[in-house]
Amino acid sequence: MKSSIALLALSATLASFGAFADNSPSTYEYGMPLDIAKVVSITPASNDADCQVGTAHMVYVDHQGQTREVDYRQMGNCSQL
Repeated sequence: MKSSIALLALSATLASFGAFADNSPSTYEYGMPLDIAKVVSITPASNDADCQVGTAHMVYVDHQGQTREVDYRQMGNCSQL
């Protein structure tokens, strides 16, 4: 019993330090709050989309210094118009 409590406490401590952080990007939804201190990079939606909506990707640093990633929907290149 004591070992399971200790393991649970250790798991909670490691999780609070980000040891189990999921590095996969989140998908932005309308109204979702983002804590962006600095944008590191943006990969726009594909230029081959021909005015179609595609998925763009942003890497940013939040105000706690954590690097985060988010995917979001963006209109493609409409330069032919």
